[in-house]
Amino acid sequence: MHFISTSYIYDHSWTHVIIGMWHKYPHPHCSHVLTIDTVDRSVDPKTGIIRTERIIGCKQKAPMWIVKFFGGSEEAFVREISFIDPATQTASVTSVNLSLSQFATCLERIQYSPSQDGRTTFAQSAEIQTRMNMWRTAADKLENFLAERFKQNAHLGRAAFTDVLSTMWEAKQQQAAMA
Repeated sequence: MHFISTSYIYDHSWTHVIIGMWHKYPHPHCSHVLTIDTVDRSVDPKTGIIRTERIIGCKQKAPMWIVKFFGGSEEAFVREISFIDPATQTASVTSVNLSLSQFATCLERIQYSPSQDGRTTFAQSAEIQTRMNMWRTAADKLENFLAERFKQNAHLGRAAFTDVLSTMWEAKQQQAAMA
């Protein structure tokens, strides 16, 4: 099993970051993300917590040995569930792969929370695990590949999100200047 953990501070308020979450895709930095489909959204009337469930369609350039060995295609799907609590200004996002999950899973957890100085803390972790105990060599290769791919995509995702937040900030500043 591989564990990956990272954190980052966005130079934007929690509210700005949460609004930006919904505008991250499509984005040129993340051309592997093809579709985002919201399958459920609800608001708890007592707590005000917003729950959203989405299916994300991606195109991954998997090595040929993975496609031959496990079957499937370059298309992959991920289930994402987010909980946004406006009262406590916390947001959590959990995602897990649906495609080829009988062979390997990647469970990702993200937390957004306000920092003391008005910026937003981003904490991300992932657990990558193969489900093929019989073929340990193949399992190790697959886990290593998936961990590296996750790190690459996380880097692209952070660059895309930073770009989205900056673009939104510039638009907000322009609107304020015109008012």
